Amino acid sequence: MENIIWHPTEHAWTEHSHIANFMRDQGFEIDQFPALHKKSITDLEWFWNAAIDDMGLEWSTPYSKVIDRSSGFPYTKWFTNGQINITHNCIDRHVLNGNGNDTALIHEPDSGCQDARHVSYTELKNLVDQCAGALKHTGIKEGESVGLYAPMSVETVAVMFACFKLGLRFVPIFCGFGEHAIIDRLESCGARILFANKKLQRRGKSIHTSDTVEKALNHLPNLKQTIYLDTQEWQKFITQSTPLTESNNHTEAETPCMVIYTSGTTGKPKGTIHTHAGVLATVGKELRYAFDVHPGEPFFWVTDIGWMMGPWELIGCLLYRAPVVMLNGAPNHPHPDRIWEIVEKNKVITLGISPTAIRLCMSQKESKGPKAYDVSNLKIMGSTGEAWDSDSYQWAFEQIGKTNVPIMNISGGTEIMGCHLQPYPVMPIKPLTLGMGALGMDVQVFNEDGLSVKEEVGHLVCCQPAPSMTKSFLGDNQRYLDTYFQKFGNQIWYHGDWASIDSDGYWFLHGRTDDTIKVAGKRIGPAEVENALISHPAVSQAAVIGIPDPIKGQTLVCFTVCTSNIDEETLRNYVADRMGKPLKPKHVYIIPELPKTRSGKIVRSTIQKIYLGENPGDLSSIENPDSLTNIQKLTNQT
Repeated sequence: MENIIWHPTEHAWTEHSHIANFMRDQGFEIDQFPALHKKSITDLEWFWNAAIDDMGLEWSTPYSKVIDRSSGFPYTKWFTNGQINITHNCIDRHVLNGNGNDTALIHEPDSGCQDARHVSYTELKNLVDQCAGALKHTGIKEGESVGLYAPMSVETVAVMFACFKLGLRFVPIFCGFGEHAIIDRLESCGARILFANKKLQRRGKSIHTSDTVEKALNHLPNLKQTIYLDTQEWQKFITQSTPLTESNNHTEAETPCMVIYTSGTTGKPKGTIHTHAGVLATVGKELRYAFDVHPGEPFFWVTDIGWMMGPWELIGCLLYRAPVVMLNGAPNHPHPDRIWEIVEKNKVITLGISPTAIRLCMSQKESKGPKAYDVSNLKIMGSTGEAWDSDSYQWAFEQIGKTNVPIMNISGGTEIMGCHLQPYPVMPIKPLTLGMGALGMDVQVFNEDGLSVKEEVGHLVCCQPAPSMTKSFLGDNQRYLDTYFQKFGNQIWYHGDWASIDSDGYWFLHGRTDDTIKVAGKRIGPAEVENALISHPAVSQAAVIGIPDPIKGQTLVCFTVCTSNIDEETLRNYVADRMGKPLKPKHVYIIPELPKTRSGKIVRSTIQKIYLGENPGDLSSIENPDSLTNIQKLTNQT
């Protein structure tokens, strides 16, 4: 086995990790992870029984059966007759068990000039109980929806867990979205109440998000009340009624806890539906076994509560009494080393960071870098949502972790509220890999004929259900079936990612199938071309799109951010040398910055529409909209 950079046997803590202990308890040696994974997918009943027992989840009524497939894969039911509640397991029981003084949340403000806010489990429970009592007082009923349009804060966490406590559907909305995105989501879920912020603090500036909210409210007649969390309205709301102090652990296993919207590539956003038992089982498994979360060990993932990873982080960490470090702001404000400052100050054990954020750190000449800070407490790094390139991956592994910290590069999606693929601390790890199938996830790579293949690029599929997979799309069963169960039939979940498995069984991803560019009959994912560009020492960031070509069908157009002088023709030839002459881009543009969302994702589809002179739609989620002007100026060169 070649190119291994993480050797678990060289790091003593892996011997005592949760996954190592679980393996020993189930009769496996630590070097037998592939055998454990195989059993986890050939005997789902055994695996989920064993994992849930190991997680220590508390049920008010134990389930009688793990899985019910009687309605077919798309509508599988889990944990029959069981009753369980997320808030009880993540907050209430810790206070009841005498751990109320432990730190639950560490909130770092946008400016970096104020002190972080530390919140104990007792303080968080009191806030959740107040919010739950106030929500109940409004007359809202179990199963109804509550929207959130606000950034990461202690108050937003309280709202989320108050909804869970009452059996309401929590509906997070990214607070950078515009009016129409809010309307689509709140109208779709029939939200009765909305929690929002009047202002959003971003890079030291106040953005009046209430202007967007007020415009949306004119189109939402069913929304009965809006509470602004950063005004006195919040205090008035939570003190208007008696707190709901008793612990609720009686929500049914299949009771929906969240509706999280995923945009997809066309049409209205899709409301994915997740349940109390499904979320606790899958998220609890992932944070325990892949990230080895322990009580008192700070966990910091640069994300937002409006995306899946926000609730994922909060639920998984609080389940195991691990403090969650939350950043309400940009990772390079008010200075370029803000991330490393937070890691040092809070003695962070686990850091989740995107490749885009790493490339940003690498490109900032004024940055001192992680070497100037004490990041020695780090045990694990995590990443998801986009492809790594070799240089940034190696930089993170060597400069942040000093080759002693494995990178848990995970991949899944909003629709499964978890991961299809992830490495584990007891596995040897190769650069850029996603390890192998997550425990309990029966994933394979299919070719176009639906045959399982290795050592070639094909479609990522899942051949068995998992507890946290969406329960259809809210109000649109047919679209759900068409999206995941049309390509290979109703017994195979088609996820829409290109993937491959190498000769040693390691998984790699190659972009979304709907991102695929076809140049003269050759299929290519934009990530491959972007990686080729970024490998040039002058290029720090890249985005690649396909545009129509009368001869080739499509041709490549590239946008780059460079750290030193270089001409565009040199970069065109560089791509051709690395990828082959047929894939030589038509243009390689050098621009000051690439348009990105607040979570750091480069918006290729928006770049493509603007470059082609098409209507790009809602741009409110883009953090740096001025960057689009530079692309718009290039449209006459198509």
